[in-house]
Amino acid sequence: MKHWLRNILILTLWLADRVMQPTGDVIAAEGDTVTLDCTFETSYSNPTLFWYKQDGNNNPKFILSCSQFGTVNTEKKYEERFSSKVNATSNSVPLKIQKLQLSDSAVYYCALQPTVTGNTKTLYKNLWSKDNTILHNIH
Repeated sequence: MKHWLRNILILTLWLADRVMQPTGDVIAAEGDTVTLDCTFETSYSNPTLFWYKQDGNNNPKFILSCSQFGTVNTEKKYEERFSSKVNATSNSVPLKIQKLQLSDSAVYYCALQPTVTGNTKTLYKNLWSKDNTILHNIH
């Protein structure tokens, strides 16, 4: 019985979805073009990947999403200078930023969809007060 359980755990680890980004800073001059790397592992045949930009203490902002079939959706203000394409052979999705501007200095995140698997039903978040009574249910 223990042997069977070990095989299940190995299979679960093998099917894990994840993205990997190199650590460290990329240094470039204004007007240059840079490419930020992101590789991924997934059990899905056509994953969608996302790029986000976070500057300062602000929340990450959506830049674009793409799949093997091209860019799916791009935030308008990034449309001209930011591009990405899924490379299924190398399992990579590099982000290319052209005509760098000072405002491009930020932390960039790559994400893989689906990031949550299993339950495809609508998720609910309940807000609770200090005395543990429900205040509001968000759908």
